[in-house]
Amino acid sequence: MSLILLEALPRETTRGTIVRLIIQVGDVDKRKVGKVEITGRTATIELPDNLIDRAVARLDGANLAGRHIRARRHSATPQSSGSKSNGDEDHFERLIRLLEVESKAETQHTLEHLRRLSKEDAERTGRSIVGLSLRDTTTGLGGRFILTFRKPGEESTLPWTRLGVGSPVLVSAASSQNGWRGVVCKRSSRSIQVALHQPPDLEDASDRFRIDLSNDEVARDRQRAALERAAGSTGNRLAQLKQILLTKNSAKFNEIAELQLHNNSLDQSQREAIQFALSAEDVAIIHGPPGTGKTTTVVECIRQFVSNGETVLATAPSNIAVDNIFEKLLDAGENAVRLGHPARVLPQLREHTLDLIVESHRDAKLARKLVKQAHLLFDKASRYTRTRPAPGSRKEMRDEARSLLADARRIEQQVIEEVLDKAKVLCATNTGLDSEILGQRYYDVAVIDEACQSVEPSNWIPLLRCNRLVLAGDHCQLPPTILSRDASKEGFGISLLERLMSHDSDRLSRRLNVQYRMHEHIMGFSSQQFYDNSLIAADCVAEHRLVDLEGITANPLTETPVDFFDTAGAGFDEEVELSGRSRLNPQEANIVIRKVEQLLEAGLSMQDMAVISPYSAQVRHIRQRLGTAYAELEVDSVDGFQGREKEAIVISLVRSNVNGEIGFLGDQRRMNVAMTRARRKLIVIGDSATISSKDFYQQLLEYFDLIGAYHSVWEEM
Repeated sequence: MSLILLEALPRETTRGTIVRLIIQVGDVDKRKVGKVEITGRTATIELPDNLIDRAVARLDGANLAGRHIRARRHSATPQSSGSKSNGDEDHFERLIRLLEVESKAETQHTLEHLRRLSKEDAERTGRSIVGLSLRDTTTGLGGRFILTFRKPGEESTLPWTRLGVGSPVLVSAASSQNGWRGVVCKRSSRSIQVALHQPPDLEDASDRFRIDLSNDEVARDRQRAALERAAGSTGNRLAQLKQILLTKNSAKFNEIAELQLHNNSLDQSQREAIQFALSAEDVAIIHGPPGTGKTTTVVECIRQFVSNGETVLATAPSNIAVDNIFEKLLDAGENAVRLGHPARVLPQLREHTLDLIVESHRDAKLARKLVKQAHLLFDKASRYTRTRPAPGSRKEMRDEARSLLADARRIEQQVIEEVLDKAKVLCATNTGLDSEILGQRYYDVAVIDEACQSVEPSNWIPLLRCNRLVLAGDHCQLPPTILSRDASKEGFGISLLERLMSHDSDRLSRRLNVQYRMHEHIMGFSSQQFYDNSLIAADCVAEHRLVDLEGITANPLTETPVDFFDTAGAGFDEEVELSGRSRLNPQEANIVIRKVEQLLEAGLSMQDMAVISPYSAQVRHIRQRLGTAYAELEVDSVDGFQGREKEAIVISLVRSNVNGEIGFLGDQRRMNVAMTRARRKLIVIGDSATISSKDFYQQLLEYFDLIGAYHSVWEEM
């Protein structure tokens, strides 16, 4: 016997209700239903092994008393992080085990962060804000509770932080052991707002509070459940896709007619990639190197599917990546709906989220009225009265209140179904696909953008709901961030797209080859090293420089596209950060700041340039040195700048030592990202004697010399 786990059950669900559900919806003989245990809104049911997977497929997303419940196989505890996979461990067992290993590493990292650092050091990491006072409590964003925090003092500003809109956070009070999970919904220089699903139980509103970046455990649970569903799938479309994505069967493609494009400005490689994706019966990959218009191509691809009468599930690993697609679809007039917490969606797009569409629906007003009446009845039933109430009257009021709440849930669910039925495209993050909302809803095509930035388990969540799959991304840029070294060594950071590309890239993918961002000299080295020298700079960008912008002074810095300043022999030695393990190079930072000042003097605005470095300690050091006068200048890590661009980028490589140790710089994909963020001007500062110990950097130095970009730092001193 094995176990099925049912989650998100309506309150007060009985054993009899569960058994009837298993028999009627799960199509299981009553005599084969074993032990049933219910804890809160979760239940476990024993069933024969050969019936588990079919029952899970039928039950997951099924409607029970107005709610879509969750169903999955209840697996045994994964192996510990210290154990190694054995020869019999299959693909999904391995991913589930590594998912658990990574989860433990994330939790440990958070705990160490909270325990090891002082309040001041915690804030310096950007993962925490401490000593906050609660200024306001309101409701909004689909009925959620909004808490507004500020630092004490009317003129106080918040420190630099990585807690951006959409970040999952833990709010805690100084005098309490309790914490409340929420999402940052708004942030300014002086305040930060957090949205909670439930009102917080505040013992003292005048207390001091702290906000810490938190793990998203809901996302982890959904990934695990998707892997279990995929592993157990047999005799259905998911099982067929599984065999293809595990490279056991070959993907098939059809001949299709010439496209009638909505966007006639697309280049030939973009057109071919779209045609290829539409011809796929199973899976297709759009390979989009930096600046090649991948998102534009993906949006046209989605619109083509819709024109063919198909429904599309459009996802990506991050909210900002989803919003990029969603906004372009709305601008094009497509009927698209955004699923997800409104706080994680760009403000200008929130009115198109499912939550706010439902909230503004005419029938939702009735549901809210019923909820209000129910709460009044609960209050009345609990209220003390001098006169003893009639026997059973309190129970009758509570029963009526529960009935009103059930009616409200049914009305709300009907509105949700109506909105989703009308939408041709549903946009969400991979892990934001919620079975409680979507039920057993299915889509003709799933399109996953930025597919290389997510671990493979998250891609299996949309795969549960589609007939065909299109992956878009670039495996030559940064992979997903993995905290566990053990999980990383076992390949947990290899995305589904990268794995498929390594198997059969020629047959499964089409590459975009015209880039619309960079001067050809900025593009050249990446094209040579990562893309078989296949990239072509579009005419509109091939020779553009800073000096071509209005108001920019002509000088050697603005008239050339690339500069490398070599610090070899200058004694600019790297240092280890005192309160951490990251590295910095203060003297190299001096050159960075000097170049920033020279660009500003030439007329370039702070908003049009950025400083990036592979080392967070160098990022913090430069930001601190620049101070509040440079608040509008972005200074960030390479990882934090993926998918972004600026007119000018200054890169600080940091590493300078006698042993030729380069650490993070050894990840060539990190350098590919760093060097392809600039449109018109790229400035790189580093120690050639240190970085040239690796062939990649030796070739980079030769490229700089070839295009006339090499300079010694002695010219600056």
